[in-house]
Amino acid sequence: MSLTRLRLSNFRNLVDVDLEVPAGVSVYFGENAQGKTALVEAVYILTIARSFRAENERELVNFASVGSGDLAIVEGLVEDEDAGSRQRVIVGYRVSQSDSQSGPGYRVSKEIRVDRARRTAADLVGLVHAVLFTALDIDLVQGPPSGRRRFLDILISQADPLYLKSLQRYQQVLRQRNRLLRMRREGRATPEEMEYWDGELIREGAWLTWRRHEVTVLLWPACMRHHRDLSGPGEDLELRYKPSVPLSDHPDGMIDNYRQSLEAAAGREAATAATAAGPHRDDFDIVVNGMDMGAFASRGQARTLALALRLGEAETLSAARGSDPMLLLDDALSEMDAIRRERVLEKASRYPQVLITTTDPEQVAGFFGAGAFYFRLEQGKVLPVDGVPLP
Repeated sequence: MSLTRLRLSNFRNLVDVDLEVPAGVSVYFGENAQGKTALVEAVYILTIARSFRAENERELVNFASVGSGDLAIVEGLVEDEDAGSRQRVIVGYRVSQSDSQSGPGYRVSKEIRVDRARRTAADLVGLVHAVLFTALDIDLVQGPPSGRRRFLDILISQADPLYLKSLQRYQQVLRQRNRLLRMRREGRATPEEMEYWDGELIREGAWLTWRRHEVTVLLWPACMRHHRDLSGPGEDLELRYKPSVPLSDHPDGMIDNYRQSLEAAAGREAATAATAAGPHRDDFDIVVNGMDMGAFASRGQARTLALALRLGEAETLSAARGSDPMLLLDDALSEMDAIRRERVLEKASRYPQVLITTTDPEQVAGFFGAGAFYFRLEQGKVLPVDGVPLP
């Protein structure tokens, strides 16, 4: 599937955009704060139903439109060439006034439609699959475990619709169980009330842990190959999944391991009123030549490792879905030397649809030349460029 048209209304500083998105490589360039990242953000919302950078969906609505009550809309036309079909995907954000202790304000509600029918986020994820490269990907190596868990969750959710639904159920059960743990500490709940939620947590958590383990096993060799291409043959990359519940040889065995882990953590949970074991506490190590890169990687090494993770994500997703994902590179080339930049662009060029944003179009145009489409962003406008933007 590919994205052939993108329409945006009141989305950040992209107030009115109607863009035909070409197949192949398209490059979006301009100065900072002109809307390049917002454009990629909108495309990725059509993929995972949420922003990759906003803490609150209120940030997505153009501020000038809040008072007028106008909707913020992300709309994409998605075509499947093999099936000869197309689908219209809309993610809309409606603003309504609200009052709080700090005074009048507003809140934003989200609605998703596919061909006019209402859909949930779980229904949308996987319809259009994409892999996002950003300048902040270095945090996949040097940042907290939450970023690496999110990396795995997005990859598996796009490959397997059942995974996202199970993850959502697990998160609901986890919130309820933590609430009961707080009530128990206050003497307002009994151990018997925990039994049902323990069973639900174990069932969903054991399956999620096993799926992450399976995908990490598949992801590792792909990342290793890409890392060798980018850094040379002298560095051997390994991914080591670190679940908080010991792995079993079989998914059914995870149930017993999970139950034992909760029993062993009972005292700690009573003190902290928080669930001590489960997918929400998992991580994976990125190891090169036996060294943990989370602790020892230089910034340049971490940048290369992050690229290898993203390229491995794209390859793993291609194998799982039977078709290649769209690649989105948002300012991901800015800190690369010329050799690595050329290698990444060569790998990206193998995919059927690639969107690249940059403040320096020469870095990309020097590689693709007339083999790419070029667009300039100025004050929220997306303007096609005739020819190749070289000096």
